[in-house]
Amino acid sequence: MTLDLARDLPAALADRAAAWRLIADLAAFWGAPLIPDSGCTDAELDAAEARLGLRLPAALREAYRLIGNRPDLTSNQDTLLPPDKLYLDQDCLVYRVENQSCAYWGIPLAALDQDDPPTVAWPDVAPSVQVELTPWTAGFSAECLGILLAEPLFDDSAFVDGAEVDPNDLTGWTELPRVHAPGVDTRFFARLDALLMIQEGAWLAVRAVDEEALDAICDELPAAP
Repeated sequence: MTLDLARDLPAALADRAAAWRLIADLAAFWGAPLIPDSGCTDAELDAAEARLGLRLPAALREAYRLIGNRPDLTSNQDTLLPPDKLYLDQDCLVYRVENQSCAYWGIPLAALDQDDPPTVAWPDVAPSVQVELTPWTAGFSAECLGILLAEPLFDDSAFVDGAEVDPNDLTGWTELPRVHAPGVDTRFFARLDALLMIQEGAWLAVRAVDEEALDAICDELPAAP
């Protein structure tokens, strides 16, 4: 299938129903379509609420019912926690952990009453150090879009690669609207046969639809100085 992220991402960032549709399209684009077993059950989510003693936001429940059981799409690099592993820390509901436990993502407890609450991130620090929460996305649905854009690029069983590049030298790619909050240095670029992510100004992860497309991209990518 073809995927026009430049066209569809703005609407998905503005409306979570559109976000779920685009997530399904992304999964299908990578040849890993969503199926009924891709999501968690209401019983699993209800059990998480009972264990935590709180109500999960609507967007989180909807997302987990859609992709909560698809680590191939959500957890190749960092881990989207299953419902029974959600926990509370830093006055947040923690839903995602960096692959070496160096960072965490959560929803502020004060925002849990919102249908699509904002998300924050923070580094792993010593207990004596004051943690500073960094705004991450404007809503949980936007965070899920960011996860589904990024995590498939780290699937070692697919046509993926990584390198350092100068993003100013990229040609033939369309930069997508920013998914994350200002200050989060993650940019996505797309073309018909591939998706590319740049973090921290130079580190790149790329996935193509097949080996031929990936080889062509690796030949074309400008190396960082």
